[in-house]
Amino acid sequence: MNRSLFAQYALLPSGWARDVLLQWDDRGRFASVAPQAEPPPGIRRAAGPVLPGMPNLHSHAFQRAMAGLSEYQGQADDSFWTWRTLMYRLAGTLTPEHLEAIATGLYVEMLEAGYTSVCEFHYLHHDPSGRPYPDPAAMSLALLRAAERAGIGLTLLPVFYQAGGFGGVPPAEGQRRFLHTTDAMLSLLARLKPVCEARGARLGLAPHSLRAVPPDSLRAVLAGLDALDPTAPIHIHIAEQTAEVDACLAWSGQRPVQWLLDHAPIDERWCLVHATHMDDDEYRRAAASGAIAGLCPTTEANLGDGIFDAPRWRAAGGPEGGRWGVGSDSHVCVNAAEELMLLEYGQRLRSHRRNVLAGPAQRHVATAMTLEAVAGGAQASGRPIAGLAAGQQADWVVLDAAHPLLAGLPSPDAMLSAHVFASHRQSAIQEVAVAGTVQVDAGRHAIGEAARAGLAAVRAALG
Repeated sequence: MNRSLFAQYALLPSGWARDVLLQWDDRGRFASVAPQAEPPPGIRRAAGPVLPGMPNLHSHAFQRAMAGLSEYQGQADDSFWTWRTLMYRLAGTLTPEHLEAIATGLYVEMLEAGYTSVCEFHYLHHDPSGRPYPDPAAMSLALLRAAERAGIGLTLLPVFYQAGGFGGVPPAEGQRRFLHTTDAMLSLLARLKPVCEARGARLGLAPHSLRAVPPDSLRAVLAGLDALDPTAPIHIHIAEQTAEVDACLAWSGQRPVQWLLDHAPIDERWCLVHATHMDDDEYRRAAASGAIAGLCPTTEANLGDGIFDAPRWRAAGGPEGGRWGVGSDSHVCVNAAEELMLLEYGQRLRSHRRNVLAGPAQRHVATAMTLEAVAGGAQASGRPIAGLAAGQQADWVVLDAAHPLLAGLPSPDAMLSAHVFASHRQSAIQEVAVAGTVQVDAGRHAIGEAARAGLAAVRAALG
């Protein structure tokens, strides 16, 4: 009974089921997920509908320290690029101790907001002068410690960065902490692989972008990664800004996603982060490749990136649809349901329709999006976190059926819809568990107060 939970309603990969008995083993994996079950005597009952844990497929943890602090007009044409200058200033000041405190606070926030795992797109490697630390993995290890302390699942994606623009433009001073030779990057991965395995984390690679990684280096680092782990996940920023598309066309005569598809082995291991600006052929080919579209609606809105065409991506992916997941990226917002809400609202604004992301099998938008985001996020994470099913990690979120906007609703679809679109999202979360261990109870994490204080202290110290 210690490794069991009974749910009146649970959202399985096939949809909602009633009277579900969830049981997991001592590794934190589901051994059985049985609908239409009789509750054993004495079993713990969930306080409301049980959802699969949501993977956060794109995170730059350190940027949580500047959330809300760039919302003023520095110049008339403020853009992603002017924001990036402010972000580089922050990046130039942080120590491993700062990063660990920021990430611990952030990861606790994620858990309280319904995320149970995170893909950390980590490019802050060296000391402020650009020299490697005595242990070149010092900043990565700070993230691993933070994830372990918070109790969140982690896919660590060290970022490969060499250039300041297409065609091998020399990097700027603000990028000096990010840079690696190809051999140094592969050495870092080799150093981190056994550490990640020992801590239950997944190791992958993130070539930062086509503008930051020259073609020869991209080929070499991918070959080195394959020798280390041919199944490791690969994430890349791509086609986030129209200026990036224009620069890629000027350099190569091709659009970014077009170039990547022609020059790299894009398949199910890849996550194309943002992919906001694609033409019809890029949508078709990228979706057909099996790659995940990594969507970060609140950050994309905050930075003025544009709106991803989700219906076109879905249609381009064939019978199963193009695959996608969500991330909180720069962490101006840390809330799984809010990312889903803004994704749907963006599609409504561009199409002048409602309930755009409902599916043929799931007419309720919140249910359809949750299932698709969990499946896509799991694939991007390279971890067995694809929902409430035997063999998957026992990650779940329980909604509070007594919440004022959920109480008395006739179905779990309605309760999930209220959570996503009407309940101030996070406030309806009762419980969050990772690998069978409850990390959030009654909406609060056990170390939440201390973690928040640590994050606040760093923000205050950095001014």
